[in-house]
Amino acid sequence: MHGISRQRVSQIRPQHNAGTVGHQVPRRLETMHSTPSQPLLKAVLWDMDGTLVDTEPYWIAAERALVEAHGGSWSHQQAMQLVGQALLHGAAVLQAAGVNLEAREIVNTLSTQVMEQVRKEVPWRPGARELLDDLHQSGVRCALVTMSEHPLASVVVESLPKPYFEFMVTGDTVTNGKPHPEAYLTAVDRLKLEDSSVTVDHCVALEDSIPGATAAIASGVVTVGIPHQVPLPEDPRMVMWDTLVGRTTADVQQLVLDRLPALNLVEGAN
Repeated sequence: MHGISRQRVSQIRPQHNAGTVGHQVPRRLETMHSTPSQPLLKAVLWDMDGTLVDTEPYWIAAERALVEAHGGSWSHQQAMQLVGQALLHGAAVLQAAGVNLEAREIVNTLSTQVMEQVRKEVPWRPGARELLDDLHQSGVRCALVTMSEHPLASVVVESLPKPYFEFMVTGDTVTNGKPHPEAYLTAVDRLKLEDSSVTVDHCVALEDSIPGATAAIASGVVTVGIPHQVPLPEDPRMVMWDTLVGRTTADVQQLVLDRLPALNLVEGAN
């Protein structure tokens, strides 16, 4: 659950404008052009909880405190089963564990406790800020695609030294949470507002959870899995990185280039 909102696959409603910053003029990539033989990396779509920041321990502690306050018990195994799941789905699980509150009240209680901890200390994931800065310096657009709700995402983004994220897609502004691809499709649509040539093949998503990676893959964007709390299964549609430490814009750009042969095979078969 840790940071994700809704899960049912149904209608889609428009993304609200939340947390936008000015689009940066490309620097190192400004002389590059996207062609059939050289597709240009145009954007990186970042998951937040577990990928950008290590907030999972904050969520787990908040869950345990809430369940125990209602006379129940909460194991590490139970907590792991909620990693990457929808907040409202998680609220139902907590109700089954004995929390006698409405689902929305559970979500608000947990989110408030996590925000309090983040305000004390932002637990950055290794290599995340360095890669963010390199992408920023290279002129690659970045967006935050998180199912944490806007107040918590804003606390994290505002703690950064630069306006790395052009906009945020948060869990309270989509109808369907991960593993549905709505959030990623919404982000690509937002990117197209300034550059109509952007497609999913120009975008790379960074994810740590199974629901998040499932959503990214389903949207069609190039997907990188960086496992953290929960192992990710091998999937030919996803690139696996052990860590973001030492990763650069060139590494991310290469992922876009590596997809080209597969795309050409598909186009040739049509």
